[in-house]
Amino acid sequence: MTGVTEAVREAAVKLRDAGVPPEALALFIPERRKLLIRRKATMQPLGEVWRLGTLLVGTDPSAPALFVAGRATRSAVRPYPGNQSVSREERRDIAAASLHGGYPEGTAVNFDALPVPLDEPSFTGLAPDLPLGVVGGELRVRWRAGAPLDGAQTLAAYLAERVELLAHPPTQDM
Repeated sequence: MTGVTEAVREAAVKLRDAGVPPEALALFIPERRKLLIRRKATMQPLGEVWRLGTLLVGTDPSAPALFVAGRATRSAVRPYPGNQSVSREERRDIAAASLHGGYPEGTAVNFDALPVPLDEPSFTGLAPDLPLGVVGGELRVRWRAGAPLDGAQTLAAYLAERVELLAHPPTQDM
């Protein structure tokens, strides 16, 4: 499993050099009450990342960071409740929480991301419900959690492919 940290670092460098804009990474803090004071839901900034499918890569090559993607939203003003479905109203509340956390309107914000430790002993203890797993001493990325790891790409190959797609998106020539 040598080279995992280097693969993450290389992905960050290539994305930065290609000028790909990163997205925000935040911690969602739900609405709460302290004594009689109601505190709105908010997002606490944790840094910036690039979304590469099911994984997020930190923007600092000197301190490589890898995360399993959680949920994402775009910062937006919370309109008055519109008698929408409960899930829609929850999504609106989360979008407003990112605005309350200081993100400008329209900013993509990733939250509920799970950090992946980049040290080799931690890989053997990865939960089976993650899109990452170890086969034959190699860290692999499956297309969805729970899928077999046998045909899954290595982390280095997965990152290289996703970086190439993000840095040089295919064009539609007709």
